Amino acid sequence: MLTKEKVQDFLKEIEVDDLVNNLQIMGNDVYIDMTAHSPAMHEKKKLEAAMKQAFASEFGEEINLKLKIVSPEPSEIQQSQIKGKQIPGIQNIIAIASGKGGVGKSTVAANMAVTLAKMGFKVGLLDADIYGPSVPTMFDTEGEKPISVEIGGKNLMKPIENYGVKMLSIGYFSGANQAVVWRGPMASKALNQMIRDAAWGELDFLLIDLPPGTGDIHLSIIQEVPVTGAVIVSTPQHVALADVRKGIAMFQMESINIPVLGLIENMAYFTPEELPDNKYYIFGQQGAQYLADDLGIPVLGEIPLIQSIREAGDVGRPAALQEGSKIAEIYTATARKMVESLVERNKNLLPTEAVKITTMAGCSPKAK
Repeated sequence: MLTKEKVQDFLKEIEVDDLVNNLQIMGNDVYIDMTAHSPAMHEKKKLEAAMKQAFASEFGEEINLKLKIVSPEPSEIQQSQIKGKQIPGIQNIIAIASGKGGVGKSTVAANMAVTLAKMGFKVGLLDADIYGPSVPTMFDTEGEKPISVEIGGKNLMKPIENYGVKMLSIGYFSGANQAVVWRGPMASKALNQMIRDAAWGELDFLLIDLPPGTGDIHLSIIQEVPVTGAVIVSTPQHVALADVRKGIAMFQMESINIPVLGLIENMAYFTPEELPDNKYYIFGQQGAQYLADDLGIPVLGEIPLIQSIREAGDVGRPAALQEGSKIAEIYTATARKMVESLVERNKNLLPTEAVKITTMAGCSPKAK
């Protein structure tokens, strides 16, 4: 007959007795409450698998082990530590990503940045699309060059600023007609310099406009900084959503584990200027909503296809700056939903850790 004493002795033998908070035995059911070594989800799963295997080996398959594993409470020292090489002064780092190109991700990132700035937040925008930088054009800052400033004895790049948004882009360093022909490691190094060697100052949000897909740049970002959350941009059609699903899957990998704050459906419908109340769903209807429901993430907003958005981007004044316009209202509502999702994420989840990238074995948490 299984007794509490036998189980306690076994827990000491496998050296987990110090993790056990409560132990109860009812017939063949063993109830154990434990605290994991680490708050990381994969550590809890490994502990659960090891416990079940050990109990089955020691006491037989007829024993039903009922485990409840909780995360450890962070100590005062842990709470005061900067996790994952956090950039001093920056509260939240938001990755704006898409599964494929051509969905208007950079336009959405630019309009979200100016909308957050209008709402009173301190905002930075990093154009991480090394091979297709568009931020200088969208913010009417083409030809400008970041200057060097000395802070704390170190020379740093001062971001370009317009419309209340601080910006850095490879487009400020390469000529307007010059192609950036770099291999992955060189691009990653340039990106790292724009993140680390910049005088961002105090920011509520640093938005990172990622290139499309899942590749070197994405891995460099999540390796270098603890991204608070990701916002995914897509258009409604099936072929775009299929690639978006893969992009979301990358952020949700157990070894990366970056919360997806929500999905923004861009070009959700077409509204002609002369018929502002009409909606034409030329790319399909509610495709992003169906995907979001399937994956359990919120839809933050549905951005219409309006000619003025394109025109505003081309002349370097994001459409969300048009006071009292329909598009400004839509972007304000979208930004509010993103902030709400972020507040919920920060309340319920631990800070994201930077990720250690390996060449063959995938990803693992970065050692501190």
